[in-house]
Amino acid sequence: MMKAIRAYLALRRSLGYRLVDAGRVLTRFAEHSEGRDESFIRARTAVEWAGRAPSARERWNRLRTIARFARHVHAEDRRHEIPPDNVYPHCLVRRVPYIFRPEDIRRLLREAVALGPRGSLRPHTLYTLFGLLAATGLRITEALRLTFDDLQPDGLIIRETKYKKSRLVPLHPTTRAALDRYLKRRRRFPSADRHVFISHRGAALPYKTVHHVFGKLLKRAGIRGESGRRAIVIHDFRHTFCVRALLRCPEGRDAVAQHMLAVSTYVGHSAPVSTYWYYEAIPELMADIAGACERDSRRDLP
Repeated sequence: MMKAIRAYLALRRSLGYRLVDAGRVLTRFAEHSEGRDESFIRARTAVEWAGRAPSARERWNRLRTIARFARHVHAEDRRHEIPPDNVYPHCLVRRVPYIFRPEDIRRLLREAVALGPRGSLRPHTLYTLFGLLAATGLRITEALRLTFDDLQPDGLIIRETKYKKSRLVPLHPTTRAALDRYLKRRRRFPSADRHVFISHRGAALPYKTVHHVFGKLLKRAGIRGESGRRAIVIHDFRHTFCVRALLRCPEGRDAVAQHMLAVSTYVGHSAPVSTYWYYEAIPELMADIAGACERDSRRDLP
């Protein structure tokens, strides 16, 4: 079964899917099946194994992942059974993002530039990195992978992110100026590594380091999420960018459609549908939608 799993993962990854979680689930299921001397997928085994997961979401995810793989291998070998993928229902609930206020970002950046050691590149690296995330809505992985070759006169080339898509991200003149100031300072610190953001060792800045520092800066800046909600995460910079961009949407059905497509393309969503749910993140957007619906309803009245 593992041979078939490796071939399946290789095929889908060649199409741009990462399948990190799916690889983990399928490998563990194959090990479980082999422990039962089952070389082929058995629907009952899949349902029972998926049901051992500790949460409803994980049970749903396990069975859905196995069923998707089973449909693939069943086409070539009907000895593989296709388990039902609706045994463990799950309602996807998106995490409510924290929307940074402009003063939040200013306080966080002030704390970043005040970091030590004095005279080092570190505070300027983190200041510029977080500022870039706030100004462009880049994914943190995209920002950390940037190299000198990705810096173009027209903006930043974001290479092969989700689904192996690349895109050009134009920069506002103030953002470009801040990045240029950092690069001028960055070149004073010799490093063979061509990544834009580097650690004190001169290598690419690790995500683990950024995550740790981000948590410290939130505390120093006094930025806290609402009680009962999940902790603020770096990805909330991206949420904030999208929400603020949508708030600037012009009126008119055609203008809205064009604006949504532009935002979706800029941030690298696979489709505009991935951008729509940001409307739920801020009351002003919901109020605008309600008002527009009410106006349209009135027009339809005789």
